[in-house]
Amino acid sequence: MAGVLFAGSGLLAAGDSSTNPVATSAPVYVPDLSHANDPLPDGVLAWNSLTQSTNVPANSEQAHFLLSFTNVSSGNVSISSVHPTCGCTTADLPPLPWTIPPGGSGLIPVTVNLSQNLTGDPGMLLKAVNISTDKGSKQILLRINILSPVIPHLTDAERANGVAIAKADRQAVFKADCATCHAKPGEGRYGKALYDAVCAVCHETDQRAEAVPDLHNLKTPTNVEYWRTWIAHGKAGSLMPAFATAEGGPLNDMQIASLAAYLNNWIPPRVPPAQ
Repeated sequence: MAGVLFAGSGLLAAGDSSTNPVATSAPVYVPDLSHANDPLPDGVLAWNSLTQSTNVPANSEQAHFLLSFTNVSSGNVSISSVHPTCGCTTADLPPLPWTIPPGGSGLIPVTVNLSQNLTGDPGMLLKAVNISTDKGSKQILLRINILSPVIPHLTDAERANGVAIAKADRQAVFKADCATCHAKPGEGRYGKALYDAVCAVCHETDQRAEAVPDLHNLKTPTNVEYWRTWIAHGKAGSLMPAFATAEGGPLNDMQIASLAAYLNNWIPPRVPPAQ
């Protein structure tokens, strides 16, 4: 087709620009990912913090972070991938690649699933998120401070009322409002974390009821089977409920086994003398 020029999707006949304008389109930014694995230089993305911290109660199921950044460079920056270093950590992202113009900013919500932290011990967890761009990559550290469980301090009247309810029905601690302290905190927990969540509220408090034994000063022989039996079945006619699900309690067999093993290691076993 002689005398015809192509520009975008329009046609321009030679010598007739007034009646056939050139059709143009905005340029498309195509990121060059050849430097995606290099360290991200300073002066490209400014972050709210490269090490973020949060405090969560001992029985929290999740920890949340919000990564905030601004493109402080003179050109576009394209985020190509965001990879947490742990499967328990997820990032909420728009479709990738995510191109941020000069002066533009963005937010990356990050969630850490703490139910996969089976120990649940008070202390600190460290996670990380690796962010790759066409200008290089940056790692953001996430620090989760798991607080010690709070053992409630009841008034004398509240304690007496609780004891009366438990004497009437030792499984009542797993029902209604009582389940908030005696059942729900143990969901998904094992070993020491499980003990701290559901046992310490009765056995480790300064206000321990007279009918609740001091597990550190028992007068009877102990071993793993001793602990497992007491945890699973409790004792009829006492305040000790049966924690096994088969008897109306909140704990499965694996949780009970982990709790028995923890107690057997934590509290020096007492075994019958050799005959």
